[in-house]
Amino acid sequence: MVREWDPRTASPAEIESLLDTLNAVLAADLPEDPPWQDSFLREYQSETMPGERRISWVAEDESGHLLGHANVLLLGDIGVVELFVHPSERRTGLARTLLTKVVRRVYDEGFSAIGVEVVGGTPAVKFYESLGFAREYVETRSVLKLSTVDWLAVGETAGSVSSGYRLEYFPGGPPDDLIEGYAVAKAALRDVDDGDLDLRPSSYDPQRLRDSLACLHRRGMRPYIVLAIHERTGAVAGLTEVVVPAQHPTRADQYDTIVVPEHRGYGIDRAIKARMLFELRSAEPLLTEVQTWNAPDNEPMLKVNAELGFMADREWFEFGADVPELLHRLDPKT
Repeated sequence: MVREWDPRTASPAEIESLLDTLNAVLAADLPEDPPWQDSFLREYQSETMPGERRISWVAEDESGHLLGHANVLLLGDIGVVELFVHPSERRTGLARTLLTKVVRRVYDEGFSAIGVEVVGGTPAVKFYESLGFAREYVETRSVLKLSTVDWLAVGETAGSVSSGYRLEYFPGGPPDDLIEGYAVAKAALRDVDDGDLDLRPSSYDPQRLRDSLACLHRRGMRPYIVLAIHERTGAVAGLTEVVVPAQHPTRADQYDTIVVPEHRGYGIDRAIKARMLFELRSAEPLLTEVQTWNAPDNEPMLKVNAELGFMADREWFEFGADVPELLHRLDPKT
């Protein structure tokens, strides 16, 4: 049975069953990834930014065990899908049934575009391609194992930023007097058209950044920020963001790393990422790995990551589809 589902009111047994299915999927598709924990899982599924909505569905057997889950985040002009089915239920049509529910709702809500992140080397790639989804964007995920880090070299790198700049570390997010400069620095990439569908959009407005940080905390995701400050002007010249999720606290997620164009060439990118690693080492004693995603043509950042010890392991795709066309493929009677 497939039904609409609200994680805010779901029973503890349903949350536990959802976790079991999610970890079965991870074990099948990403066996090197750490299993998820139930800490803040309800909040992770329910909390959203202002102006965004998330709608969820579950598939369950006769005993009430959750065999599959789908949700769509309605943001901007696109619906972003997340969908997973227990490996034992694959090739039964369950994923198609869940996706049909999602697409119909997105259509009814008036959205014309839908997108989904797909992990390379998993059955999801052929599933979405078979339904006409187009591959719009590719990133490479890389993972750094902290046990392999040369901490002496990283320490030297953290201190290698040119004179005229200082690095500042902010667990939880930057203070309010730096939010505007932080937003200006993030806006340095706003006009870059690299084909990304913005399924994980950045925030460039100061208030939206505040909202984003608050949402991360509500979802059980601890943000850490390192800023490079241009001492003469006080401007934020560069930034790097890492989030440690309560759901998998041994592996952190690298978010944006940005150096404002006029401040490039001073060693900021290397220094801020190295400083971040040192801070995480003491702030998060359970942490063993950091994962990051980069476009294959982002050669400068790939070089920095390689110097720090990140190792590429998977391709990550963004697929997109036209909602009316997709709904017709899924349900020709429509």
